[in-house]
Amino acid sequence: MTLAQPEPGGLVPGRTAPPRGALATTACMETLQVGYLHAVAAASGCSLAQPFPDNGIDWHVSHGAPGHAVDDEVTIKVQLKCTYQVAPRPPGPSFPFTLDNDHLRKLARTPVAVHKILVVMLVPRTPEDWLRADHDRLALRHCCYWINLAGHEVTGRNRTNVRIPTTRIFDDRALREIMTRVGAGGRP
Repeated sequence: MTLAQPEPGGLVPGRTAPPRGALATTACMETLQVGYLHAVAAASGCSLAQPFPDNGIDWHVSHGAPGHAVDDEVTIKVQLKCTYQVAPRPPGPSFPFTLDNDHLRKLARTPVAVHKILVVMLVPRTPEDWLRADHDRLALRHCCYWINLAGHEVTGRNRTNVRIPTTRIFDDRALREIMTRVGAGGRP
């Protein structure tokens, strides 16, 4: 007996893609960035908790390791944002991202007992281009970047542009390095 093998991209040749659901694109963007965070946390050996109700912080990420000096498990707070308004692979050392001032004040507060980071995901404008799957991988497009905004000043009347460094790709290595610094009593 021969079993049929799936075609690359999951479609049978000559057939069109089934229609997308009616969920708003922004709601789908939120779901995609949560999936990215879950994948990074899993690869880092971190646990996730979602505060309820959400008070301007999306997730708590915890990391336990015997080398932590401040506690056997350290936690950071993560605020997720997602946009298609910034092109992938932004040129230069950073790209602009606009935050409401009230939200920036929450992320910029210092000193804090639990450090916060902002994670911004850049995605293609078209949802059909967000991910690809084959036998070797599931690829999410495009990338998440992170920044610690502690001490950042509010400069706009209602919203403030912050600069997100393109060198700070948010992946499992970056998260483990963040947790190592926090576990030593430092900042992310």
